Amino acid sequence: MTSFERYAEYYDLIYQDKDYERECDFIEEILRTFSTGLVKTVLDGGCGTAGHAIALARRGYLVTGIDSSEIMLNRAMEKAAEGGLNLVFRAGDLRRFDLGEKFDTCICMFAVIGYVTETADVLKTLQNIRRHLASGSLFIFDFWNGISVLRILPATRTKIIQNEKLRIIRIAEPELDSFNHLCHVHYRLLVHSGGTLIDEIVETHVMRYYFPREITHYLNDAGFEVLKIGPFPSIDDKVDENTWNLVAITRAV
Repeated sequence: MTSFERYAEYYDLIYQDKDYERECDFIEEILRTFSTGLVKTVLDGGCGTAGHAIALARRGYLVTGIDSSEIMLNRAMEKAAEGGLNLVFRAGDLRRFDLGEKFDTCICMFAVIGYVTETADVLKTLQNIRRHLASGSLFIFDFWNGISVLRILPATRTKIIQNEKLRIIRIAEPELDSFNHLCHVHYRLLVHSGGTLIDEIVETHVMRYYFPREITHYLNDAGFEVLKIGPFPSIDDKVDENTWNLVAITRAV
């Protein structure tokens, strides 16, 4: 699995425009539509700096976040404490963590499943998540659509982010490995303060993309029923070759 390294230090600034509240509106829409019982406890797999976890906790859910990045977990705990929220965070690998309890639902957002790149590890991850869910519970996650990746093709992108202290230029150069369903994203971050370069990070993240029938097969093998695969974030629309991000709505059986 790919893990975040120094990139994590600037994660919240890089993604300050990400609309976590809207995505949590979507998660709650899924829960209302597909849940068969009351949802109170949420497992947030690959929680990062707790963008979704904090938004859900504010809505009354009891959220446990798990992540392999110590930097991200430390920031998540800081943010939860600043907000006066009682969340639980644990360091762990999605393939083998053991919390000793079952949850009403599990989410893995922002293409977390894409960081699981080996097929054997995909199955281990899905099976482990299944072990942490009560029967009938929902597992919700988003992922890159292989149909779209191969049609549109990843492109080099430059993003400029700034706040009152820092200005970051992030360059993302993708390298596609279509045979293995992988995209190596080579990141370069140039961090400026007051017009002076104060930090430079070069880091590669390896992402796996999935085809809808492929991920359905893995989910079925791991003990999940696929209720719907659709564009993220929408329940109603259909999937086509132009839909890069998909959501899988599944139930533990």
